[in-house]
Amino acid sequence: MKNILIIGGGFAGVWAAAAAVRAARAHGVPQQQLQVTVVSSGDDLVIRPRLYEADPQVMRVALDRVLGPIGVRRIAATVTDIDTNSRTVNAIVRSGRNTVLGYDRLVLAAGSQLVRPAIPGSEWIFDVDTLDAAAALDHHVRRLPQRPATAGRFTAVVIGAGFTGLEIAAELVARLREVAGDADDVRVVLVERADVLGPELGEGPRPPISSALSHLGVELRLGKTVELVTDSEVELSDGELIPSSTVIWTAGMAASPLTQCIPGERDRGGRLRVDEFLRVLGAPEVFATGDTAAAVAEAGHTVMQSCQHAIPMGKFAGHNVAADVLGLDLAPFAPNPYVTCLDLGAAGAVVTTGWDRTVQKTREQGKALKRRINAEWIYPPVDDADAILKLADYQGSWSMEEFYA
Repeated sequence: MKNILIIGGGFAGVWAAAAAVRAARAHGVPQQQLQVTVVSSGDDLVIRPRLYEADPQVMRVALDRVLGPIGVRRIAATVTDIDTNSRTVNAIVRSGRNTVLGYDRLVLAAGSQLVRPAIPGSEWIFDVDTLDAAAALDHHVRRLPQRPATAGRFTAVVIGAGFTGLEIAAELVARLREVAGDADDVRVVLVERADVLGPELGEGPRPPISSALSHLGVELRLGKTVELVTDSEVELSDGELIPSSTVIWTAGMAASPLTQCIPGERDRGGRLRVDEFLRVLGAPEVFATGDTAAAVAEAGHTVMQSCQHAIPMGKFAGHNVAADVLGLDLAPFAPNPYVTCLDLGAAGAVVTTGWDRTVQKTREQGKALKRRINAEWIYPPVDDADAILKLADYQGSWSMEEFYA
């Protein structure tokens, strides 16, 4: 029996597993000849792109409802080391026992993590990087009315005006107003080191983003950094003191530390360089996918750390790892055209296409598409092997007309 081991139960890992099973079945390979195993520390596929929303604890899908119907074995464990020479993985299961797992091919889909700030008072800072962290923030916001009625009780400071920072800042306006009731001191302050909003998003969507934030009443502090945080205020680099009970960090992501166990080149964010088939350069028995891989999306552009790329990367990696172990043809990674859809809370959303991010939809039109993406498109089918495997086709794609409609 050949063994494909997949580390990670996020979008890339789940779809890698499904695509590997699909490839094997398409070529008549019985399950007893190819075992696909997913190792994940959690029991759920966390819908990470939605963790900026209220009630984040429901943003998950049980892994066993996706992997079980298609015959994928799941091991609940935390991987601590990878030895590519012996083709083994060390992990700790929930009982605390160490276990060693062997593989013929490995798919690293361990994701990314937020780089926490080295700011004095960082223990007071929330984030929305994980389900537990987002749930902690949600619980904190809901309990704000029980705090003493001091200045800043309903003020939130969001650090970082990138994709996540913009979405959580826009979303927080309504969430704070809901818990504040008749209080009129709701404030959301967005702090960004750069002199512009969304520096990595480019100029295209900046006007509608700026207009939306102004409409929502989000205050901007551009070209500034946070120097100190306490339980009741934030100090900025220009000396401004902002009374605040809620501070959220959204700046900076890095690939899983497990990438350091794999020999190969990495980019600045720790992602492994891969070839056109998502094989790690320097470790051909290892495929990297999702947020751990610095794959080429199109000429001159590297994939983003987002579910938009993690899902198709998972499907290509799964197909290719199965093809590799079975001696079949591999498929070069070719994602759909690049699209962004940024949620702007009650002000709608902005939808762009292309790497220059040409604006296609704003306000309620954009919001309608964002709702479909968040509530439908990024969720896998459950309890239905045929539906899961059908959607695992790496050649499947959406139509650009869906974004223009």
